[in-house]
Amino acid sequence: MTVEQEWTRPEGRAVLVPGTVGPRRSVPGRITRPEYVDKDEAVSDTGPFVQSADVIARVREASRVAALALQAAGEAARPGVTTDHIDAVVHDVLLENGAYPSTLGYLGFTKSCCTSLNEVICHGIPDSTVMQPGDLLNVDVTAFLDGVHGDCNATFEVGEVHPRAHDLVEGAHEAMMRGIKAARPGRQVNVIGRVIEKYAARRGYESVRDYTGHGVAEGFHNGLVIPHYDAAPMFDDVITENMTFTIEPMITAGSQEWEMWDDGWTVVTKDRSFSAQFEHTMLITDQGPELLTVV
Repeated sequence: MTVEQEWTRPEGRAVLVPGTVGPRRSVPGRITRPEYVDKDEAVSDTGPFVQSADVIARVREASRVAALALQAAGEAARPGVTTDHIDAVVHDVLLENGAYPSTLGYLGFTKSCCTSLNEVICHGIPDSTVMQPGDLLNVDVTAFLDGVHGDCNATFEVGEVHPRAHDLVEGAHEAMMRGIKAARPGRQVNVIGRVIEKYAARRGYESVRDYTGHGVAEGFHNGLVIPHYDAAPMFDDVITENMTFTIEPMITAGSQEWEMWDDGWTVVTKDRSFSAQFEHTMLITDQGPELLTVV
């Protein structure tokens, strides 16, 4: 067991193993589905980086609904609750607001959100795993509404957590906020990652390099890549007014090196140290970034 595991992992909490994945949740026919549902590719994962006023207005509403579902997930994140119950909460809130869960049926993903617990960096599949006091739960929610997506996530503390686990959560949130502040028109997107990685390092953490933020609008991922590390001279797209994209750094207590479970989705830290992540969808204005995934 690494030092990072010792100070973050709750007493008696073993390294995670896959739980039982329950049945896929149904969506009524009145709710419009993205084109990619249950297909082998997402044709809509492309498109312009700069959005029209009409698209921006729709992304704003989809983002608001995603934020509502994420808020409900956080309120439900308690000891004794399964990650599949969190999926049910997210699913119901999205449907109540007329939105389709963007992850449901996306390239084989069978749940309505991602639930990434403790050493899971991202893309955890909700299942029968029961949360325990001291766990960290990241919930990633994307809403598809009126032809566009809004994407957000947050890490929630389950019960009382170790002070250094709390510091990891605070550090991940601050890393995101500093990256957001750096996202100003005229700068290259790699500036965002430089700010995030340097801040994480100052706190003794690492920023995961292989999973990035992305452009989001009519496409779930429209091709714009937002790195969370100092990637210069790569990823040199210039930040432009009316872009909509996410910043979503994954910050690890130990090494940012990762491996994937056999399910093809769940990404875990190789050393099994804890990870925390936060994400907002934002609009670039002439004054800088405006957060859209807010209630």
